[in-house]
Amino acid sequence: MNDPRAGTDLLEAFRAGDARALARAITRCESGRGADLIRALYPQTGRAITVGLTGPPGVGKSTLTSAIVAHVRKLGKTVGVISVDPSSPFSHGALLGDRIRLTEHFTDKDVFIRSMASRGHLGGLAGATADAVSLMDAFGKDVVLVETVGVGQSEIEIAEVADTTLVALQPGSGDSVQVLKAGVLEIADVFVVNKSDHPMALQLQREIRSMMEMLNFSGWVPELVSTQALEGKGIDKLWAAIARHDAWLRESGAIRDKRRAAFAHRVRQLALGTLERRIDDTIAQTPDDIDPYAAADAVLEGFGVHGGVNAVGNTRARSGVRATVKGL
Repeated sequence: MNDPRAGTDLLEAFRAGDARALARAITRCESGRGADLIRALYPQTGRAITVGLTGPPGVGKSTLTSAIVAHVRKLGKTVGVISVDPSSPFSHGALLGDRIRLTEHFTDKDVFIRSMASRGHLGGLAGATADAVSLMDAFGKDVVLVETVGVGQSEIEIAEVADTTLVALQPGSGDSVQVLKAGVLEIADVFVVNKSDHPMALQLQREIRSMMEMLNFSGWVPELVSTQALEGKGIDKLWAAIARHDAWLRESGAIRDKRRAAFAHRVRQLALGTLERRIDDTIAQTPDDIDPYAAADAVLEGFGVHGGVNAVGNTRARSGVRATVKGL
């Protein structure tokens, strides 16, 4: 933050429970200026139940999210929702606007909804999603729901953000079976067969159970719940499964390992993001007459890594890049 006073005012408003301050804090993180905020508020995190929802497009994730919010509010809990949309290739803004499906909750002061654009970030999430989760947690939300883009094979990153991961599938869709084959099977804490009134719903449940038998689960065994989100059917059972998983995490102590792994993933992503930008700056200034192995070695040496990808490379060719790296 360039203006310390502005940052102090924002923190004071945030801690006073001003929802507009929460919105501004998330915006700061999206713009890459939220480090000071996260540093100040991080000690207040770790209390919320964080739930991630993923699955192929068209499965009804937004409708499920809305139904879960309605159920959780009936239980008297406050909720934060992060709806990650794919990005427009032109404006880089959110494309689908999934908040439209959450309109019934707009006037509820205890529900905070934020739509975020993925901006090409792999894993179905926006780059600042983890920051937004931390901010909603620190703000005092009891439950934080993260709904991902729904791009299939690269969606496993949601498991690094949420304590409980829901994988939603719909009957009669080949995409569902493909998702299960793509590695998403391993991240599910709860499988949700939505649109359970479909004639092929039971067949999909059998397919899920069959694929689960191929894995050896240690500890928690994923539960399977059927829902009809449009009518609110099965949402109570879904929340009960989420609550059981949360209780198991805390009682077994597994939540410490899970959150430590999530912390390591987040630190790794932040560090790699900074390194990637510095590497890109270096590559942009690399001479045209140098081969890629020599250039990569020179970049690595700039970070103190010697004997890199091409330990027997051309020393003279690398010298032109070293000076560039040192200047970063």
